[in-house]
Amino acid sequence: MEFFRHGPAGSERPAVRHEGRDYDLTPLTADIDGPFLADDGIERTAAALAAGELPEIDTAGRRIGPPVARPPAVVCIGMNYAAHAAESGAAPPPYPIVFLKHPGCVVGPDDDVILPPNSAKTDWEVELAVVMKGTPRYLDDPSQALDYVAGYALSNDLSERAFQLEESGGQWSKGKCAETFNPLGPVLRPAAELDPAKLRLRSWVNGEIRQDSSTADMVFSVAEIIHHLSHYMLLMPGDVISTGTPEGVALSGRFPYLKVGDVVTMEIEGLGRQEQVVVAY
Repeated sequence: MEFFRHGPAGSERPAVRHEGRDYDLTPLTADIDGPFLADDGIERTAAALAAGELPEIDTAGRRIGPPVARPPAVVCIGMNYAAHAAESGAAPPPYPIVFLKHPGCVVGPDDDVILPPNSAKTDWEVELAVVMKGTPRYLDDPSQALDYVAGYALSNDLSERAFQLEESGGQWSKGKCAETFNPLGPVLRPAAELDPAKLRLRSWVNGEIRQDSSTADMVFSVAEIIHHLSHYMLLMPGDVISTGTPEGVALSGRFPYLKVGDVVTMEIEGLGRQEQVVVAY
């Protein structure tokens, strides 16, 4: 199953794709959000599909929105790929580096990316996103963590590096929270259908490959990240965790930063493909 939301921004409708066909989810829920995921929404959808209770729909040509509505929080992990840490001139961190993005920067997978005024160092970052269905509290062991995961999605953790590193005041959020700086989707894939430790992820700019790696290069696994976060914050159903990016970003010095007119394309095995055009504010 692939959960997605379609329609104009702010008026998306929930849907699910199964065996190549799209079905309306409104008989089960008004939206794909934290309460739906917490209330066994994925399992109830599977049962409704098996019973033929969801009407088939045609979504061809429709805008695709982020697959989760209004995430309460977007939690991000920095320097979580060994090769990316190396290209940034840093050793892999001994503990997860954690920062937050404002949920308001989450947009659809193919929506335009707005270049902030005076930006000279806007960067791309393909990432595996984890969507929560429960609240883990002070977990004893990482083996408990995946029980709280609803599913996975593709995320672009866009970053303005000057804002992040040169004008930050010691925190990264200034470079991470600009409008449109988190394209998410196109789909939410249930956790039971994917192994998050073995997924190929890639990015391109104007058709030229930038990143080509695997989640196997993660310093901290999805389970380790959730176990760690459970001791520092109250994760909620519908929260999104972006798990870090591999090598191949502009910060490495090997590629130019984004400019107006550039096209950014990303994909993760089993989670689809997204593409954004960079536009001026």
